[in-house]
Amino acid sequence: MKNDIQIKNKRAYFDYHIIEKYDAGLALLGTEIKAIRQGKANMSDAFCMFIGNVLYVRNLHISEYSHSSFHHHDIKRDRILLLQKKELKKLKVKSEEKGYTIVPLRIFTNDRGFAKIEIALAQGKKEFDKRDSIKDRESKREMDRALKV
Repeated sequence: MKNDIQIKNKRAYFDYHIIEKYDAGLALLGTEIKAIRQGKANMSDAFCMFIGNVLYVRNLHISEYSHSSFHHHDIKRDRILLLQKKELKKLKVKSEEKGYTIVPLRIFTNDRGFAKIEIALAQGKKEFDKRDSIKDRESKREMDRALKV
């Protein structure tokens, strides 16, 4: 199977300092995986949270599959993330500390065709950090333009 599905959350890199990354499985319905393979997912408002000892991704928008029957999935339902117990415990302890959160970075399919989500333990950026990111990005663009001419 081709693994050309790459749905990214670009906003997460701008709003957070990424500390650690994990690849987690997603518990999906049949119409959800088909919609993801069509590229019809949006991660801009998505976030991860623990309910009990289970990690969920919330506000992950997966549009309805175009060729499905009248049994559609809920577009913004909570979806369970599948990780090993050791990783879940580590993430739970770290996410309960002040300033840390868990954010989804991208959805992709592995070589077997399973949908995976890359999540990260992240720390929120301050306003001056965001300005530094913008300044670095602008200077990189200027350098690229100068080298291109």
